[in-house]
Amino acid sequence: MRIVVGMSGSTGAIYGIRLLQVLAELKEVETHLVISTPAKETIALETEYTIKQVEALAHKVHGINNIAASIASGSFQTDGMVVIPCSIKTLSGIANSFNDNLLVRAADVTLKERRRLVLVVRETPLHVGHLRLMVQAAELGAIITPPMPAFYHKPKTIDDIVNQTVGRVLDLLGVAHPDLFNRWNGPGGAHQP
Repeated sequence: MRIVVGMSGSTGAIYGIRLLQVLAELKEVETHLVISTPAKETIALETEYTIKQVEALAHKVHGINNIAASIASGSFQTDGMVVIPCSIKTLSGIANSFNDNLLVRAADVTLKERRRLVLVVRETPLHVGHLRLMVQAAELGAIITPPMPAFYHKPKTIDDIVNQTVGRVLDLLGVAHPDLFNRWNGPGGAHQP
């Protein structure tokens, strides 16, 4: 399985880093990573990770301006892509097919090839322009997945909240993984990790 991971400059860099950590443990998954320049700044501001540490979690790293990269072409077979976190600027580029960098181009290719594209949009509050962009992207085939925490699994740490979102993203991409959170089994049901 081959998954493209894009990280754009919205807050929530830890979601992308945690996803890459989980994918790195799955031997059957090959990851291709593209990080925007603002995302690199966000990683430095929000986490203790260096860019080199984050990039080391992926099998292949592509430069944001490398439009000749493999992931810029539909003939390069992938099983899907996630933009995590997804800034409103990146959402706008994807929704309008404004391919001014590799991250947006790879997402556009994912959509045109009818592959799964998950956008973990990180913004709040939302004005009507943001909402319209989400609708536009969804109409093109993207799955809009804001990192809304669930509380039925009784999270105790930030990691619990991050893991729940990352686990749901993996589900949406069709990636088999060890459960990262307790799944809902109905009232009174066993909540197994």
